[in-house]
Amino acid sequence: QVQLGESGGGSVQAGGSLRLSCAASAYKFAIKCMGWFRQAPGKEREGVATIYTGGGSTFYADSVKGRFTISQDNAKNTLSLQMNSLRPEDTAMYYCAADSGPKCGSWPSEYEAWDQGTQVTVSS
Repeated sequence: QVQLGESGGGSVQAGGSLRLSCAASAYKFAIKCMGWFRQAPGKEREGVATIYTGGGSTFYADSVKGRFTISQDNAKNTLSLQMNSLRPEDTAMYYCAADSGPKCGSWPSEYEAWDQGTQVTVSS
């Protein structure tokens, strides 16, 4: 099993930056993939950025490419999401997720473990 603890988030004006962090604690669970997902009111949860923890290959949603950066610190079992040039449409609840693989996907249904989420609000 794995437990995920997220920090960061909050409110910022358009054009600003925020950083999300997620600490993973795993027991008999080999984390192969980690990712950030978000869900806005009335919308489905969507993949924002994911990473294969073994090799570092990443996925970014088109809407965040060039603005968001996902990174990992394997020694500390932490995952981060640096969000720059934030837009009002980035406003959502953001979730950290982990999966044991073997394939790292970008769909929420492909991830086994989730944290409670943190709110990101971007005002215009």
